[in-house]
Amino acid sequence: MTSYSAPQRTVGRLKRPFGDLYYEVSGSGPALLFAHGLGGNHLSWWQQVAHFAPHYTCVAFAHRGFAPSTAIAGGPDPADYAGDLAALIDHLKFPDVRLVGQSMGGWTMLEYALAHPARVKALVLSSTSGTLDRRGCDPSGGRQYDAWLMEAEAKLKDGSAKGIHPAMGARAAERSPELHLLYRSIDEMAGVLDKEKLRAGLRRTASRGMAELKAFNVPTLLIAGGEDVVFPPFLASAIAATLTCGEAVLMADAGHSPYFEQAATFNGLVETFLAHQR
Repeated sequence: MTSYSAPQRTVGRLKRPFGDLYYEVSGSGPALLFAHGLGGNHLSWWQQVAHFAPHYTCVAFAHRGFAPSTAIAGGPDPADYAGDLAALIDHLKFPDVRLVGQSMGGWTMLEYALAHPARVKALVLSSTSGTLDRRGCDPSGGRQYDAWLMEAEAKLKDGSAKGIHPAMGARAAERSPELHLLYRSIDEMAGVLDKEKLRAGLRRTASRGMAELKAFNVPTLLIAGGEDVVFPPFLASAIAATLTCGEAVLMADAGHSPYFEQAATFNGLVETFLAHQR
């Protein structure tokens, strides 16, 4: 006989001016919210929700324009993401929150934390600098970033020719072909969403300088994958070093999606970090 009981789970749709924001709530305890990247949706966090739901109220949602949230004619504007998150947090009546953002989700989570720092107990940025200007965060004045970008673009081109999803990368796809297949399947759920246009919107809204975070005191953990060809991993430590309450961890053999590729390691890092912020 097993004594296991599945965590309580509810599904909801929050009415917003654009339509419905789809979300799922699992577990009980302090609020822990997850924001997915460009190649994902709420399902991207299956390994995190299962791990954290016994001790946290986990919320995973699909950004506006990403199914099963309502599609948007012309595609979503990343500048609207943080407002959706704020409405969802208010709707769920959370007095405080812990935020985890992957890649594009960093835009959502960092902007919310900047607007509502007193409500954010902890912030985790995975493979992302959010709305910070990447090149501007390079302590070498852009030289290291430019060199990394040239090499990364060559790897992306080679991977694309081989059917490799950039958010996984060649080595991760080889190590875990089943996860690579699942990642691509989740990505395809976005349907006709114009992701190139959305990437342009992300570049447009990533304009903050580090000086704007001088007074930012939300405990922040940046996690980067050493094999990432989408986000420059060296920026994680560079950004953390300039924050009042920042730290960084490099998962050397992970690509752009350490939370998906190596969930046990990622979850352990986040769990330890959150435990120190209570």
